[in-house]
Amino acid sequence: MTLREKSHVHVIGAGVAGLAAAVRLSQEGHPISLYEAAPRAGGRCRSYHDPQLDCVIDNGNHLMMSGNHAVIRYLESIGAADRLVGPPHADFPFIDVATNERWSLRPGAGRIPWWIFSASRRVPQTAPWNYLSALRILNAGASETVADCVGTESPLYRRFWEPLTVAALNTDPRNASAQLMQPVLTETFLRGSHACRPLVARRSLADTLIDPAIEALAASGADIRYGTRVKAFAYANDVVCGLEVDGETIRLAPTDIVVLAAPPWIAETLIPGLKVPPPGDPIVNVHYRLPNANANGDTVRIVGVIGGTAQWVFARDNLVSVTISAATDLVDKSADDIARACWHDVAAALDLEGAEAPSRVVKERRATFAQCPEALALRPKTATKYANLLLAGDWTATGVPATIEGAVRSGFQAAALASRGHGTAASLSSTYSAPKQIEATCR
Repeated sequence: MTLREKSHVHVIGAGVAGLAAAVRLSQEGHPISLYEAAPRAGGRCRSYHDPQLDCVIDNGNHLMMSGNHAVIRYLESIGAADRLVGPPHADFPFIDVATNERWSLRPGAGRIPWWIFSASRRVPQTAPWNYLSALRILNAGASETVADCVGTESPLYRRFWEPLTVAALNTDPRNASAQLMQPVLTETFLRGSHACRPLVARRSLADTLIDPAIEALAASGADIRYGTRVKAFAYANDVVCGLEVDGETIRLAPTDIVVLAAPPWIAETLIPGLKVPPPGDPIVNVHYRLPNANANGDTVRIVGVIGGTAQWVFARDNLVSVTISAATDLVDKSADDIARACWHDVAAALDLEGAEAPSRVVKERRATFAQCPEALALRPKTATKYANLLLAGDWTATGVPATIEGAVRSGFQAAALASRGHGTAASLSSTYSAPKQIEATCR
């Protein structure tokens, strides 16, 4: 297919999933139109200048791993591979704020986990055989939770499985799908330290994941429309033939393709009968601005917190950020109460003294889908009944949790189908039918 024959692709949603699809298709020569309802790109990977702290903050922290191959390929494609930073080796410092005990989990280099036989590398009060519980997760059935597989009584549960599960799946281990934890293990920890080095955005999420993609798309001639909400699709003969935008219909050519990369609660309003997984737990983030910059250079200090309100503390220069996942019991508390409770953990984790620093609390009430066993079957496939309509988003059937890695993979999956010029699949019910009044629009 020549450049002139490449399908025009309409990508709806400029979050990470939509950008991943748009960038890949643009680099393959497809004309791109990108529609974003918000005034800026990013979705849940938002960055903005906060007037209260007088600095740029992210809506929340996103921890990536060196084994997240889709994220790495995406960053390489937009010239931003150097914008993720982390420790030179896989090293996960923790503090138990109840006992003030500190340790560091340090996986070894090889695929065989010899490191569990070294007391200095594993979790305190655990024995090597405790880690065999990972085998239960690798062989878990569809209905099993992480807690079903590893138990909840051992120190390893409280000091490893619980923080890892909550961070990766935004779900309590007693409810979290064990099958969704499988790729977390097989693609990172079980591949050795080279694949589980923690990585975060060097400056901000926008600077790393969003802005370079927008710049690449703009340079390719993509039509990027902010503040543009696609309110409905017009259907005819099992294809999308138009987009209802601000009272007008954008008519699509027979060869045009639509990639819907919107959140699930938006997608189900645009595609009648679409089944989506239910929403999961909220995530709460707290940002503190310290009076003096930390001497971290071009790195970010990451500390896991056990037994406190905070779960993970990220320190970069004079900005310290806290993430609390599965925060159902916390999200309705006042910002002052949340910031005060987390500051105690931050001060302990980073050995800080003095009064509480100025803060900003950010609550993401619809952070991820419910990553429990019952919800997995509701993750829709990339292709839909409609021949030119594809789905992208971390809530679709990527096989991995709702993370940045999952979002990028979903965009790549949509791009792979779009580049072949079709997206036909019976991923929806055979009883699926579009409303007659919408189908009539393009006749």
